[in-house]
Amino acid sequence: MLNKNQEKIGIVTALSAEGDGIVKDEDKVVFVPFSIVGEKIKYRILKVTSKCAYGKLLEVIIPSSERAVPECKYFSKCGGCQLQHITYQKQLEIKRESIKNAFSKIAFLEVKPENVIIGENKFRYRNKISLPISQQGDKLNIGFYAENSHRVIDIDDCLINPEWTSVLIKCTREYMQKYSLKGYDEFTNKGDVREITAREVSGNLIITLVSLSKMVKGINDFVDILKQKLNKEFTLFLNYNPKNTNKIYGEEFFLIYGKAEQYGEMLGIKFPMGAQSFMQVNFSVCEKLYSKVNELVGNSENNVVIDGYSGAGLMTALLAKTAKKVYGIEIIPQAVEHANALAKENGLSEKIINYVGKCESIMPDIITKEKQKKSEITLVLDPPRKGCELSLIDAIIESDIDKIVYVSCKPTTLARDIGLLVGTLDRVDGQVKKSENPTCRYEIESVTPFEMFPETKHIETVVCLKKLCNDLYIRR
Repeated sequence: MLNKNQEKIGIVTALSAEGDGIVKDEDKVVFVPFSIVGEKIKYRILKVTSKCAYGKLLEVIIPSSERAVPECKYFSKCGGCQLQHITYQKQLEIKRESIKNAFSKIAFLEVKPENVIIGENKFRYRNKISLPISQQGDKLNIGFYAENSHRVIDIDDCLINPEWTSVLIKCTREYMQKYSLKGYDEFTNKGDVREITAREVSGNLIITLVSLSKMVKGINDFVDILKQKLNKEFTLFLNYNPKNTNKIYGEEFFLIYGKAEQYGEMLGIKFPMGAQSFMQVNFSVCEKLYSKVNELVGNSENNVVIDGYSGAGLMTALLAKTAKKVYGIEIIPQAVEHANALAKENGLSEKIINYVGKCESIMPDIITKEKQKKSEITLVLDPPRKGCELSLIDAIIESDIDKIVYVSCKPTTLARDIGLLVGTLDRVDGQVKKSENPTCRYEIESVTPFEMFPETKHIETVVCLKKLCNDLYIRR
């Protein structure tokens, strides 16, 4: 029987979806981070549950030929990266395999993902950073949370973020120490500053200092410090967030310095970015991903596109450059306002109609109307990590749409949703289960991985589904 604090020796036989090594010990699966398949390791049991156990790597007795020396001194301490101990080519293979395994184990579908599309850099690729700030006695910690914790690891730089990261950290530390400002203590919900965030847009920065009060000592001096050391144009917001919550931002933003919005451009579309705007963190890969989506949608003169999670409308506008008409559907009213402004800014208002509401409520009427016009209809989905709402899946099946292009940042929820759409999965008594009699509605035309997050466990995937005219039985 496994017990906490036991030290064990074993062979890593597989990797989990989270990138952890898997060791089988006493009929239990033990997850050991930072180990590689084939390695003989020594580990300590940290936690035992009824189904599995979790361990800490103590020693690599026989290393894998794919083991690499991490370039970051904080690797394995902070929770930012999970795969720096593995050669980069092997990381790509692991991610591609994780997609294949998710489809096989969850959706009972055998797929062959294409080679992973990579960007310009495996380091310094992110355009956004969020740094929690904590207080431990007299020590100010600015950095990232350790994996599976709210303990902030103090850092002076981050190799997957841009070079300005170290300067921003120095400026924030200098300012807070000069005015004796305290970091956040989530147990007491006290402190002065809880987070510093920054987003780079066309070489300019949008910086937000998240505070527990609406007035922070010396905030204008912080502007001067940033001016002296950043060597970049920037905007500074103060965000007021007094709640004991996991959310970074509170509801109130105060513009301290600079423009409220900065403008960027992607694939010929100009777009504004504010403190809360969404943009993929890897610009070079994002361009390739959006180009792939446009390619899969096609440029037929009769093509109508429904953008089911349209957000602030960037992808909607990109699709409208080639489609006859695009419908954007988004549940957040402010995002739809931004999407309308974006369409107008780019001269696309006549080709775009944006709706506020749930996709499952609005989409069926659009499909009915466009089918009457004999339009070719494509649905584009880019949901959050949890995947699509099951009510939307039901509405898509009922609508019998021609083509679906699904963008996902999590292989497991992607596989679940594709299985439900294709027909290898059913919902039984509220549970998603393997279909006893799979009648497939769509065929999977392509599965394309994108390396949006190098050195981490995450992978972005684009799947294209095309409606089948006849039933097809798919065996596992």
